[in-house]
Amino acid sequence: MASLKEIKGRIGSVKSTLKITSAMKVVASTKLHRAQIAIENMLPYDRRLSAILHNFLDSGIEIESPYVDERKPEKVAIVTFASNSSLCGGFNSGVIRHTLEVLREYAQLEKKDLLIYPVGRKIAQALAKDYQLIEDYKQIGDKPSYQQAAELAEHLMQLYVSKKIDRVELLYMHYKSTASQIMTRETFLPLQITPEQKGADGIMPNYIIEPSVKELVKQLIPQALRMKMYTVLLDSNASEHAARTVAMQQATDNANDLLQDLSLMYNKGRQQAITTELLDIIGGSMK
Repeated sequence: MASLKEIKGRIGSVKSTLKITSAMKVVASTKLHRAQIAIENMLPYDRRLSAILHNFLDSGIEIESPYVDERKPEKVAIVTFASNSSLCGGFNSGVIRHTLEVLREYAQLEKKDLLIYPVGRKIAQALAKDYQLIEDYKQIGDKPSYQQAAELAEHLMQLYVSKKIDRVELLYMHYKSTASQIMTRETFLPLQITPEQKGADGIMPNYIIEPSVKELVKQLIPQALRMKMYTVLLDSNASEHAARTVAMQQATDNANDLLQDLSLMYNKGRQQAITTELLDIIGGSMK
């Protein structure tokens, strides 16, 4: 059994750790609340914009756009979103594992034909040894902004239009709830056309378009792609803070349980030491 001094030292260490995890949980909860508000405000706009766009593309009207042209994926760009810091449970490990699985699917491509954009230091560190990374946008996950997301989207759109890449994929954790984040893989380019999205009454919306569908879609597609990138960035950010909040809550609970066990062990040891001293005193007085 450990000495009372050792147990007391461990109790002090656990108390210090408990203060840290409790503080980090509060900070993560605050950031999660802000991220929730941001993503909840953005998702309806993004979904509605995408629905309008897809209705145009799926309406039977012939639309010429370089962003919807499908090509054989001989040159691929992968944008993968993780965090810049740790202590967020399995958030980063899940993203890293899924990213490696996707990269193995493109093992037939030469490294120069596989462009990897890591958003977050943790994913960059995990891939740096075996892959060539484009790290210009590594830091944009700390404080998501529309301008930075739009710059990344514009950069990828230019590469796609100039046929320097044939496909762009996004890998990120989708925020479902504080306790649940879902690993998601989406095709950013070429723009995917979904089935017709009808209104709540089951009727396909009928839009009056001016000056023309072609002109509107020419402006709408780039805007939708920029918004998509920003929404994914916010989504990943919310997932990170949710994972960290849960991880710090679990760490705090474990620290409290350990503290109770150590306190009980310390009290038992102290009681035993006092009893031993009393028995020695009583035994000495009876001689």
